[in-house]
Amino acid sequence: MYGTFAQLSFKDSLQVEISKFQNSSKEDTEYIDLLLDLGLEQRYFNQDSLKLLSDEGLELSEKINYANGMANAYFGLGTFYSDKGKYDESLNNLQKALEISIKEQDDTLRLIILSNIGTQYDYKGDYDLALGEFLKCLELAEDLDNQEMLSVINENIANLYVTQKDFDEGMFYYEKVKKINEKIGDPVIIAETMSNMASAYAEMGKLELAMFTINSAIKTFEENRITDWLAYAYQVKGKVYLKQQKNKWALYWYAQSELLHGQLDDLREEIQLLTGIAEAQLNLGNDSISKIYAQQAYDFSKKIDAISGIEEGAKLLYKINKNNGDFKKALEFHEIFKEVSGKISRKESQKGLTMLKTKIDYERQKEQLIEENEKALAKQKNYVYTTLIILVIFLFITLLVKRNAKIQKKLNKELIRKQEDLERKEKYLHDVNQTKNKLFSIIGHDLRGPIGAFQGLIKLFKEGEMTKDEFIGFVPKLKSDIDNIAFTLNNLLSWGQTQMNGAMTKPGVTSIESIVNENIALLSEVANNKSIKLINRIEPQTLTWCDSDQIDIVIRNLMSNAIKFTPENGIVTIGAVEKTKQWEIYVRDNGVGMNEETLSKIFNHSGTHSTYGTNDEKGTGLGLSLCKEMVEKNHGIIWVNSAINKGSSFYFTIPKAQKEYKKTA
Repeated sequence: MYGTFAQLSFKDSLQVEISKFQNSSKEDTEYIDLLLDLGLEQRYFNQDSLKLLSDEGLELSEKINYANGMANAYFGLGTFYSDKGKYDESLNNLQKALEISIKEQDDTLRLIILSNIGTQYDYKGDYDLALGEFLKCLELAEDLDNQEMLSVINENIANLYVTQKDFDEGMFYYEKVKKINEKIGDPVIIAETMSNMASAYAEMGKLELAMFTINSAIKTFEENRITDWLAYAYQVKGKVYLKQQKNKWALYWYAQSELLHGQLDDLREEIQLLTGIAEAQLNLGNDSISKIYAQQAYDFSKKIDAISGIEEGAKLLYKINKNNGDFKKALEFHEIFKEVSGKISRKESQKGLTMLKTKIDYERQKEQLIEENEKALAKQKNYVYTTLIILVIFLFITLLVKRNAKIQKKLNKELIRKQEDLERKEKYLHDVNQTKNKLFSIIGHDLRGPIGAFQGLIKLFKEGEMTKDEFIGFVPKLKSDIDNIAFTLNNLLSWGQTQMNGAMTKPGVTSIESIVNENIALLSEVANNKSIKLINRIEPQTLTWCDSDQIDIVIRNLMSNAIKFTPENGIVTIGAVEKTKQWEIYVRDNGVGMNEETLSKIFNHSGTHSTYGTNDEKGTGLGLSLCKEMVEKNHGIIWVNSAINKGSSFYFTIPKAQKEYKKTA
């Protein structure tokens, strides 16, 4: 939500002022200004009134050649078409308003129009153009020392980055907005910024901070009766509860927002509200109710060409129709979701780079101006260069004096290095010997048993001591044993390679969401056999810098262990929390848990102890030590929190895919 909006009482006062002109000429600049102001006040309550009043203001302004009135009328029309999703028509009218403001040298009006032009590009997904317009606005607002517009524009830039999940850059601009708002001192403006920040905190997973921030904003809006912003704030509070999986509380606050939206005419924000309600109802198992809200959100999104709304609506409708067994409809919406999601993903990744380039170009232009000024003063700085030359000569002499000391230190370091090499080689030989012992132990302990049982069954069947029906009865058990053997061999070979051959880690940009989806598909049959629900909370743009094969092994082992130690009808959740420079991945179950003694041994390399699962599933005791090695090779750490009969949560970190990594890729 952008900009600031006045109270309903101000709209009423405008109507009173307009009524004074009933018996006099309406071709008056004061009457036109009041008419256009009333139109903008009607924006979130009756959009058609905004169109009618802007058209009337334009007609009256043209009759008396009132330039300021024509500019504000075109601005009102641009706002109307923007809310209807007709962004090209909006830009056409805003461009006309801009040309008039330039001609009339009205810099304040020009600043407001440029800001709204940037907003239209944002809505269209042209983030580079949006950022370019906002940067122009910043420069103009600083020249005019217009603090309120500086607040609005910096907040628009912050929202732009948050839309692209670039939370670090977004928070940088929000902090600038907070400082500007403190100077302005208007509690309503402060509350508006807090509402947007609360929404961003919710997206970042900082839910306690989001709740504290939105509660403070709600208090201000309720005291001042700001209906449109209060509706938005209630929606954000519902969103925070939804992120906390408190669906009933989420629906309560969504209902408060929905009640206020009955007085408003704001489709863009209503789409977010409807999507949130649909998701909460779906989480509660109310598929029929969820479908109504999801369909309405989807239809509204199509109406105003809101791409993110279309994506979320299609995603929800796919899930709902799949749950209801309408696979044809589910497939249709899944295809729509994939198509739109692909467009957004490709577009945002390209636009993100373009945005960065635009910002850098802007900064370079400023640097060029600074360099030109510095050249004009170059002659006055010659003495500085002379001083620097003297310092260099002094440093050179100092380096010569210290040279002998450094040579001696180097020799000492070389001696220490060689000693450390010997110690490392000794440790390596010891580790290789331990690896050999462990390999034979696992082969003898965990593979020989199931293979021997399999051989015994075949022998009994071949010799006629077991009927065909009896043999078929053992097939599910045989399949489970063979799957376990295959899984064990995979871990065994991977671990043996890392221990004996020093497997190379080959990092690259990796989508954790894709790896998790593949493993859910791989392990779904095992989970279904125990009626265990697998939940994927990984966001689509969770990109990391790691060896995909190694992290695939880590995630598969953690998910397999979670299924193994979770009783029937349990839940296994896989998610990710974004940190400053890394992702924190977690696999959480509500299974049997572990005591302190077990926790102290699970990542130990030396033991071959394994534990039976809730359905007597057998393991090697190897998987978690392998996970630890793989995570550490990818510059991460792994740890676990667990309690008996409450379940276990395994966490590990891996670096985020930085921009330079993306370029290399």
